Amino acid sequence: ICDLDKDHITFYFFQCRKPEQHVHVDIYERLPVPFGLVRFGVAPDHPEVKNVINTFTQTAKHSRCSFYGNVNVGKDVSVQELQRAYHAVVLSYGAEGNRTMGVPGEGLAGVYSAKDFVGWYNGLPSCRQLSPDLSCETAVILGQGNVALDVARVLLSPVDMLKETDITQPALEALAHSQVRRVLIVGRRGPVQVAFTIKELREMVNLPGTRPDMVEADFDGVTEALKDLPRPRKRLTELMLKTALQTPGETEQERRDQASRTWGLRFFRSPVEVLADPERHRTAGIRLAVTRLEGSGEAARAVLTGDVEDVTCGLVISSIGYKSLPIDQSVPFDSKSAIVPNTMGRIKQAPGLYCSGWLKTGPTGVIATTMNNSFDTARSLLDDMESGVLDLSAAKSGSQVITALLEQRGVKPVSFSDWEKIDRVEMSRGEASGKPREKLLTVEEMLHVART
Repeated sequence: ICDLDKDHITFYFFQCRKPEQHVHVDIYERLPVPFGLVRFGVAPDHPEVKNVINTFTQTAKHSRCSFYGNVNVGKDVSVQELQRAYHAVVLSYGAEGNRTMGVPGEGLAGVYSAKDFVGWYNGLPSCRQLSPDLSCETAVILGQGNVALDVARVLLSPVDMLKETDITQPALEALAHSQVRRVLIVGRRGPVQVAFTIKELREMVNLPGTRPDMVEADFDGVTEALKDLPRPRKRLTELMLKTALQTPGETEQERRDQASRTWGLRFFRSPVEVLADPERHRTAGIRLAVTRLEGSGEAARAVLTGDVEDVTCGLVISSIGYKSLPIDQSVPFDSKSAIVPNTMGRIKQAPGLYCSGWLKTGPTGVIATTMNNSFDTARSLLDDMESGVLDLSAAKSGSQVITALLEQRGVKPVSFSDWEKIDRVEMSRGEASGKPREKLLTVEEMLHVART
């Protein structure tokens, strides 16, 4: 079981008639297309990360695996109906909700969640109408994880670089006319607590046409803290220190002097208000509270100092995290932690019901983390099969009864071979424009191609 799906609802169901028989897996997906986060969450200039699609495709084509796209679980079919049809149900629908800042002005034009912004340039149908206004000079991104750096990189990348990716054509055209020349990536804690990886930071440091803009005072005491850091964190922090404090060599200085765009990390700042223009219609800036750290290392927490500062900007992108949403009243849900309560993937007080991915753990980790997380859930399920916790003695009709229910309700699922029709059209359109893929942007267009 591999759950790489953050923004879209994917479910894995197991149908086992006898213990000695092999497991059959049915995958139900809300959209007509598979691959979830890999398709709609991975940055367009990271094609190597999307190679995992090849492994997924092999699994989907297995004789004991079936894909049912265009099925909205919780609406088209209930979880209880699935439980009656299958021996086990695994919920793997990720974290599609946004954590809000909870500050005045958050609803102004010019404020976007990173999830929606990423969905816009990656072709998520629900984000197609976002049309962000990129006419301002300065953008502020709140949060210092990999997604925040992805957004910053896309905003500042030369259009000629983006033209060679699978970024959507509307996003490419908008970025070609963008006036954004400065991006600040803001975090409430310090350099030692950032959540992005060294790979993402290195890409920012080397991004053509840009130069870093750091505040030296933010790095006071960081050099002394290096000796106590674990190796990955130490290497990351050393690169930040080098970028912020070290005098660049002649070649690098020349590159920076020629740069027309800047990016910078800003630490010890927390949003308290999005500032409006005089007409109170759209974003004109953001007020940041100055913080200091209590404690050390990754356990350090930010506390307010009482000071504030205003930053003029016309674009605010909140990348402070995601949260899972409840899907069905029959499924236990912890609204405070925004997860399904579970033990090693076994959903509490719900025999035969399992979970994986961010629904299970909360929105932490990268794709590899989520894969290992899903393997753990699969082991729990297989252990329950072998121990008899799952009753495999009764025959279950699986997809046979579910597809009959869907037909009665006017829902026509998309098969994996139907998806392959969409795939061929997207690849063909991409080839015609010199891109690896040109995605279909609406569910209606996807269904038209799948059923032609």
